[in-house]
Amino acid sequence: MNNKTQYKTKQKTEIMDYLISMSGTHVTVSDVSRHFEKKGNPIGVTTIYRQLDRLVEEGVVNKYITDSTSPACYEYVEAEHKKIRGGNCYHCKCDKCGKLVHLHCEEIEDLIRHIEKNHKFFINPKKTVFYGLCDECRENEEDAAV
Repeated sequence: MNNKTQYKTKQKTEIMDYLISMSGTHVTVSDVSRHFEKKGNPIGVTTIYRQLDRLVEEGVVNKYITDSTSPACYEYVEAEHKKIRGGNCYHCKCDKCGKLVHLHCEEIEDLIRHIEKNHKFFINPKKTVFYGLCDECRENEEDAAV
């Protein structure tokens, strides 16, 4: 094995370790890049994209594109999450601050099954985003109105 192959494998492992440490959190390429810069071990953005794409292909990372103005988000998919819901994850996005909230709950799965059965429409979980206001932004709006 040559040094170039070992280096790429090392970077993939480092990126994977970072994603596992951020389990349950969405990260962007910028987040990954910043993390390794802060550690004093920068990884090029192109390499990060390439490694994330490979991890998506392998099924250990999900890629979410919430809208055309936000960067893609990546999330490590734990084996238990895959087993329970087939890796499905729905999201809520705050219109004001852009916060992204995971929806891993049976009630959403019930709604999705209802839509499939009764309306003959199949939802793509990786592209499903509910828009509204997060608690913090809603509280700030209520405080401003007082």
